[in-house]
Amino acid sequence: MNQKVKDLVSKGLFDQTLRFFKEQLHHHVPVELHEKTTPSILPSIFKACSSSPKFLHFGLQLHSLSIKTGSDSELVTSNSLLSMYAKHSHIESARQMFDTMPVRDTITWNSMITSYIRHGHLVEAMEKFKEMYLLGFEPKPELIASILSVCGRTGELRLGREIHARIICDGTIICDGTMTDSSAIFVSTALLDMYSRCFDLLAALRVFDQMIERNQVSWTAMIAGCTTNESYSMSLEFFRAMQIQGIKPNRVTLLAVLPACAELSNLKYGKQIHGYAIRHGFNSESHFETALVDMYCKCGAAPSHASLVFERSEGKDVVMWSSMIGNYSQNGDIAGAMKLFYQMRMEGIRPNSVTLLAIITACTAELSLIHGEVVHGYIEKSGLNLDVFVGNSLVDLYAKCGCLDASHKIFFEIPRRDSVSWSALIRGYGLNGKGREALKLFHEMQERQIEIDGITILAVLSACSHSGLVEEGRELFNNVMQNNSKTLTVEHYSCFIDILGRFGKLEEACKVISNMPMKPSPTILSSLVSACKAYGRLEMAEMLANQLIDLEPDNAANYTLLCMVYAEMGNWHGSEELRRFMRTRGLKKSSGYSRIEPDNRVSEGTSSF
Repeated sequence: MNQKVKDLVSKGLFDQTLRFFKEQLHHHVPVELHEKTTPSILPSIFKACSSSPKFLHFGLQLHSLSIKTGSDSELVTSNSLLSMYAKHSHIESARQMFDTMPVRDTITWNSMITSYIRHGHLVEAMEKFKEMYLLGFEPKPELIASILSVCGRTGELRLGREIHARIICDGTIICDGTMTDSSAIFVSTALLDMYSRCFDLLAALRVFDQMIERNQVSWTAMIAGCTTNESYSMSLEFFRAMQIQGIKPNRVTLLAVLPACAELSNLKYGKQIHGYAIRHGFNSESHFETALVDMYCKCGAAPSHASLVFERSEGKDVVMWSSMIGNYSQNGDIAGAMKLFYQMRMEGIRPNSVTLLAIITACTAELSLIHGEVVHGYIEKSGLNLDVFVGNSLVDLYAKCGCLDASHKIFFEIPRRDSVSWSALIRGYGLNGKGREALKLFHEMQERQIEIDGITILAVLSACSHSGLVEEGRELFNNVMQNNSKTLTVEHYSCFIDILGRFGKLEEACKVISNMPMKPSPTILSSLVSACKAYGRLEMAEMLANQLIDLEPDNAANYTLLCMVYAEMGNWHGSEELRRFMRTRGLKKSSGYSRIEPDNRVSEGTSSF
């Protein structure tokens, strides 16, 4: 009977195995069965029970039988039981089995740790792995690779390095090239992937260089690592080298290198990869089509290519729809983005937070309250959860469109507000001239001990600038200077200098500029020139305007500003000479424009007159 059971299991005939074994149970009492089957048949039966959920109940009965007959004391039987519970996702039962085993071997530890990894108990897996090493058990190369993958996913670079050192000492991989079997390649590939995920690309490159043999997976891992670490040019170089070495890229390789083409806007190379995919039959796979759409969208010169791939795709998922909508949004085509949004819903694809963020961002950029209200209405009617990212975007949209009540209402509807939520509402109050309310909100934020970052400080300074709160702005700026000067960027200095300039504190503004730890930006100088002109300090305005021209010699707006200063001074000759110089250089200031939506609400307006 033992041999027949083993033969059936080895052939994968689990149904027949259990049927045969159940027949034997009807003809033998448990003790007789135990005598006929010791010690090797139960592990085979437990393996058969692991093959399908419908056999779990029978496996539990057999476990009870093994306890009654004492078979569970056999190490091989216990290991099979642990594996059965793990494969049926009964982690607690597997853990209990592991804890009560009087004797454990390498297989026991490997099974327990692998089951932890498979079911997402990553911390427990790493702890058990450390314990296994301390007790002197040797893990299999497959387990080492799995733990290295866990280290990469959790950012446990220190543990990954310790494992790297240990496996070199143990000879699992040997860096002098004397070992080139498949297990060494397997572990080395896991190592370079771990280092890449932990953003130590240099270490990943060293591991890759020391590999004597590299396969398709190794090259793909290295290319993906370069892309993850934003070394996009290096990613393309490895892709070329891979083909020179005669290793053919597969679908996963192409998915790793396409984002590099997208970030570099390398349309030519992206098209070549697309062509390769068509020749090898990868182009119709949904994930690859989504990556292609994203690549063509980011290579701004090729929106038609993205549309073509999108229209021909038969497996459009929410990611692909979101990429296309994001492309229209980034190009300022809010009408096209909204059209796709409607079409997406008509085809039964439920938008996710990425889709909604793309649409709301476009509405905010165009200050299109009408379309923003449509998206907000969809969120309300569909019963979608208002996550913090979408909520923050809506707060920003309504505030910038002047609807502070709506912005305030959404702010309190966000279930878990973060510092961005508070900063968005503070900025909204400032833009609408309600500086006191912005300061009150800022003080409330401090009382609640919510983290205050540079964005929040900038929003408060901007609110003080729009509302003429000079003393409050000065106090805030000085406090930040004393407590955390590293938070201050050129934008913070620009905003504070604008506050001083707007209200005639010109000498103080110049003193702040002279004490800046970085060079003043053109925005700082142009705002101070305008302030000097407004307060009649024309000599100072002339000096600053010339500095501005030295900083940006090709910006026509700077010359126009100096022309206006000359006109105020009555220096008509200087003004005419400057205009003649502009014509000679071909410098022309761009004109402004405004747009009004159908219900006469101004959605955008710029002025440069």
